[in-house]
Amino acid sequence: MTEKTQEPQKKKKGRPRKNFYFTQDTEDAIILYNSLKDPKEKSKLYQKRIHYAFNRLTEAITHRFKFYETDVDYIEQLHHDVETFLLSKIHLFNPERGAKAYSYFGTIAKRFLIIQNTKNYKKKIGNVEVNNVDNSESHSYSLENSPESNLAVFMECFIEFVDDNLFDIFPNERDSKIADAILQIFRNREKIDIINKKAIYIYIKELIPETNTPRITRVAQRMRDIFQDNYNYYLEYDSIDFDY
Repeated sequence: MTEKTQEPQKKKKGRPRKNFYFTQDTEDAIILYNSLKDPKEKSKLYQKRIHYAFNRLTEAITHRFKFYETDVDYIEQLHHDVETFLLSKIHLFNPERGAKAYSYFGTIAKRFLIIQNTKNYKKKIGNVEVNNVDNSESHSYSLENSPESNLAVFMECFIEFVDDNLFDIFPNERDSKIADAILQIFRNREKIDIINKKAIYIYIKELIPETNTPRITRVAQRMRDIFQDNYNYYLEYDSIDFDY
């Protein structure tokens, strides 16, 4: 009786790595870059271990969200502009806040491109006939040239910023839950006919039992201050650069 030979088992393919260009080594290099004092050393480190990741990150976000409204002749120039902006913000990265470098700089790049895309699209619709704009499928954002559309863009960025930094802004667990509930109202603002103060307080108290009114007021006031300060900066400089 012959023994059955076992066929070699095929190895299961693991999931391909989605992000092979922005690695832990990239984050380590950014931390090291911020600790260096010698400009030559920093430049050498940047070119060797950071530049490629920033460039690929910019390309990925540009194509994923179709940020193609640009006033530069080549898309490569737009990528260069974004990478330069990321480099100007590199010193702000603090790993102790919990955010990963990939997510942190991806958010900065996306905000920068939102502003540039919106600004250039407004120029475009100001120089062509209305029918041409209505029939165009080349723009990635259908925005009107109005204060309301500016506020809508800023609001989306504000929600994302507070959500990303929720536990830094509100270290207390109950406060962070209150803030998250307020953010949820902001996210669904288009589905809500009327938002009044009393309704918000009732909604939050239902979500978070034993939460008193003064505490909700304190959290809401903090969020309002962050919003107002950064919105004033946005209106003055036409650029989003959140701080709290």
